[in-house]
Amino acid sequence: MLEIIKEVIAEDNMKNIMFIAPPAAGKGTQADYIKEKYHIPHISTGDILRDIAKENSEIGNYVAETLSSGELVKDDITYKLIEQRLSRPDCKNGFIIDGFPRNYEQALAYDEILKNLGYKIGAVIVIDVDKKILEKRITGRRVCSSCHEVYNINDENNRPKLESICDECGGKLYQRADDNIEAFENRYETYHKKTEPIIKHYEEQNVLYRIDGNETKEKVSKQIDEIINII
Repeated sequence: MLEIIKEVIAEDNMKNIMFIAPPAAGKGTQADYIKEKYHIPHISTGDILRDIAKENSEIGNYVAETLSSGELVKDDITYKLIEQRLSRPDCKNGFIIDGFPRNYEQALAYDEILKNLGYKIGAVIVIDVDKKILEKRITGRRVCSSCHEVYNINDENNRPKLESICDECGGKLYQRADDNIEAFENRYETYHKKTEPIIKHYEEQNVLYRIDGNETKEKVSKQIDEIINII
């Protein structure tokens, strides 16, 4: 069931999308779907940082050292890099922002970045999924070591035909180290603690939508299409 929490979104040719979703909600799958259908870039803060880390520059060296040490890049640098990426021509008709903002302070900074660029917030989409379903997705997830195709042994519609063997390339399937209940509980708790203020922030701005992520990926995509078609 699609629940729209807003009254009016200003009409705009841009399709700016932000996802807020718990671990294993299918955010990556839906981002890929939107990217292909609407021909807008998928902007990942992780990708931005990894790309800049390859540069032989002061900021590139700083980011590379920070990432390799497992520390977090300073927010002001992240903000600058995000603004630079969003200012590129391929974002003029819209984009999907991924991995940012992660807390309320970053949400305020993101709003300011968009204001500086003359962009609308667009649609902030919350993917709601029952916790038990997320647990099954996490513990059942298997990834191909060769082509990276993803399966789930707890889902009869997404199981490999042969156990531990990829249907696509015959590669060996493996379970990620953090795809376990303990890691999931920590990530789930962190998600709710940090994102609830963000959700409230965008709900107050009348740009927040909630969709039912318990459905199949096709039905979830349909709900997203309904939102995109009215922004």
